[in-house]
This record gives sequence, C-alpha cells and structure tokens, in this order.
Amino acid sequence: MSDFKEIYFESKDGLRLYARDYTALTPTSKLPVICIHGLTRNSSDFDELAPWIAQQGRRVLALDVRGRGRSQHAKKVSHYHPMVYAADVISLAQALGIRRAVFIGTSMGGLITMTLALRKSNLIAASILNDVGPVLSQKGLNRIASYAGEGSDCANWEQARNYIREINQSAFPNNSEQEWDKWAHRAFAQNAVGKLELQYDPLIATPLKTGKLKASSWISKWAFRRLTKKRPCLLVRGAISDLLEQEQASYMLSVAPHLQYVEVPGIGHAPMLTETEAKSAIQKFLNQVE
Repeated sequence: MSDFKEIYFESKDGLRLYARDYTALTPTSKLPVICIHGLTRNSSDFDELAPWIAQQGRRVLALDVRGRGRSQHAKKVSHYHPMVYAADVISLAQALGIRRAVFIGTSMGGLITMTLALRKSNLIAASILNDVGPVLSQKGLNRIASYAGEGSDCANWEQARNYIREINQSAFPNNSEQEWDKWAHRAFAQNAVGKLELQYDPLIATPLKTGKLKASSWISKWAFRRLTKKRPCLLVRGAISDLLEQEQASYMLSVAPHLQYVEVPGIGHAPMLTETEAKSAIQKFLNQVE
C-alpha cells in the first residue's frame, strides 16, 4: 500500500498536473512541506524523504513539474520556464488551500523556489535549497546539457540502470547496484510498445541547451536575496558538486549571513537528502519552523 495520495490539479493554462500527497503521521498544526525536484527528475525522487518528514508531523507534497512524470507536457516550449513553473506551484497551493509552506527545492526546484520569492513571497515560510543557488558553475551546466533532453529508450531494466549510472556516476561514485536500480525505476516508465522511456518531455532541456539558462543573472541574485530575507533558509551542498562549487556556496553565505549550511561528503550534484548529514540538518532546520 502506498503511503501517499495521488492528486491532480490544473495549471492556469489548462494543464493537468500531478502531485503526491503524504499525510502527516499525527494531526498537527505544523506548516506543510512542498518538495520540488530537479530538471529531468520527478516526484519519486522524494519517495524516501517525504514519508520521513511526514512521520515528524508535517503534510508533504511532492509534485511532478509540468513536462515530467505524470504531469502533462507544456503546449509551448517557452512555458518550460521558472516563472511558469512557479505559477504552477501557486496553483497547487491554491487548489489545496495552503497559504504558507516550507519549500524544499533540488536543483531546478531551488530555482523555482527562488522565483516564488519574487512571484508570491508570502507563500514561503522557510526554504531548503539543495545544491543550487543564484550563481552556478558553467561546468555543471555543461554536463547536464550534455545529456538532458537527449532521451533514451531502453529494452530492459538493465539497460535503464546502466544509462542512469553512466550519467550520474561522477556525482555518486559510491552508489550500489541496488541504488542504481532504484534510480532507474524512478526515471523510466514502460511505454505502449513495451520499451522503457524517460519520464520527461525532451523539450524541457531547450532553455539550457540554447543558453537561455545562465550561470548567473541579476534576477537570480535578487530572487535569492528576497528568499533569504527575514525567513529561515538552509543550503545543502554536495561536497563534490560541479554545479554548486565552493566558490558559489561562499558567495551565497556572504550575501545571506544567516543562511544555514551543510555539506554532504562524497556526493556531487545533487544530494538525495536521505544522507545522514542532510537528514540531520533538515531535521534541525524543520524543528526551528512552526
């Protein structure tokens, strides 16, 4: 039996979008948590973290951003954009009557969270940025652009596992075969003809491949300052990350002196947030938030 409810909600431009709804283990007045995944991922990335947080007495929502997982694909490529993604998150909150929440954003999910600080700042009570910030490393962006949107149809789960390992091995050098298999089942689904295909629209990578997604911009820096002003924020960084290197993390700490910070050793972009160091920091952080 699953430990979440499947819910669907509608975007402002009429897309049917999907989210997982994990009920708090005990009745609580604590703020809910909204989890937002990375560029080519989906809500299943939180299938271990979300129930763990729910056990602590918080409702947890993990959504499939448009074009991923069970959410419909965008009608226009230009709608694969943080501003549109942020509007979708607002639609989710409005559909469920959520006025304030704690946000956990991995990679692209963190960029969406920062964008929300510009679009609807009062929705964010606190935030956790997972290996992302307003200034990124071009090295990491180039690596992600090299595989994102290329697509891969696999004949069996072994091929799917090998593909996932190939594109993530440098960031997770110590992953077991069991872990790679788990990742493959999160990333792939069987299509109508029996092949395994990645669970995202290849066009989601267009902004990255065309250079529209920059390593930094004044807007992203402004959004980060808005996000971290007068509200708690935790930065989780993979110690060997090539997207958020120490230089970028140091910048974030310099402009947001109250930013809480933890590094996950031996992990690159991006931690799964189930690592001991990450979970300890997240638990401590959530205990500070109503």
